[in-house]
Amino acid sequence: MPKTFVLAPDSFKESITAEQACQAMQRGIQKIFADAYFIHVPMADGGEGTVDTLVSCLNGQIVDCEVTGPLPNQKIKTYFGLVEDGRTAVIEMAKANGIHLLELSQRNPLLTSTFGTGEMIKAALDLGVSKIIIGLGGSITNDAGAGMAQALGAKFLDENGHQVAVGGGQLDQIRMIDISGLDARLKQVEIMIASDVNNPLTGINGASHVFGPQKGATPEIVQRLDQNLRHFAELIAKQLNIDLKDIAGAGAAGGLGFGLMVFAGASIRSGVQLVIEQTKLAEKIAQADYVFTGEGGIDFQTKFGKTPFGVAQVAKRLNKPVIACTGYIGEGVEDLYNEGVTAIFGIVDGVCDLPTALENGERNLERRCENIARLLK
Repeated sequence: MPKTFVLAPDSFKESITAEQACQAMQRGIQKIFADAYFIHVPMADGGEGTVDTLVSCLNGQIVDCEVTGPLPNQKIKTYFGLVEDGRTAVIEMAKANGIHLLELSQRNPLLTSTFGTGEMIKAALDLGVSKIIIGLGGSITNDAGAGMAQALGAKFLDENGHQVAVGGGQLDQIRMIDISGLDARLKQVEIMIASDVNNPLTGINGASHVFGPQKGATPEIVQRLDQNLRHFAELIAKQLNIDLKDIAGAGAAGGLGFGLMVFAGASIRSGVQLVIEQTKLAEKIAQADYVFTGEGGIDFQTKFGKTPFGVAQVAKRLNKPVIACTGYIGEGVEDLYNEGVTAIFGIVDGVCDLPTALENGERNLERRCENIARLLK
């Protein structure tokens, strides 16, 4: 009786996409199970690959656009997805305002903004969508979504009534919030945030302290950014009577989670759970003999909503074995064995530097899956 394999990996960051990972897994397994049936479900958790995953699984289409990049005068060509016969747009904020769009020397969260993400939302509204899914992973911003709101018609005024420039470093200049010009269509669409981050907006576990350093913030800048976010949130509570700074996920993407909830009425969801639902992963795993998943690294953070954890939870309910492949195995993975993961395999053979490991990711994954298949046989 031919075996059925469900292949549901995330991307291996900076190495291979989720779809390439599916193909590599299949090539390896097929060498041993030549007559096997394969179901590809490339996964994502709201970060890199979310648009491509949902467009691929739901037979959607790509919409090209040009928007403002992370820095004010930077224009970039990018894209978002349309699925469900054009009724739903899928946007990755990182495609407009992601960390990968700036060189190391350019990264400064005092200057970067989410303005381009707002322009992508506007482009989706112009196409008449009724729902927008926004993935928040991989940002280079720390402006609490102020730039996004400005692109959609909100005005932030200083003590002289002048508009405040976009960027996380300017939020403390704001004295008045004017949302009279905010795009009215936001009230007519459902906006869902897909995020793998549960951080609040401010404080020691907030956006600035936890994610600021990787975006180029020094300890002094981190303090300033956090104070700016707090000022902005207090102003919103006072003038708009909305207080969401402590909601889990408000700190996602430098506070864009907060901004989308405040100005666009968005609801926030676990990114991987949202993708699991959209791709009907449970229906596919129900048919499987074996489930393969994986991503670039698996460690103690994986159980807080990363793709392998989400896949394993579905498989556990259906009593299916889960094999996870990864570039590196970190500390604290033991917890995953109680959460549905049957076994975890590193794919890197021998000692090598990171660039070599990234370059050989596809080949290493294929070879590891072939060896796992030999064991299963």
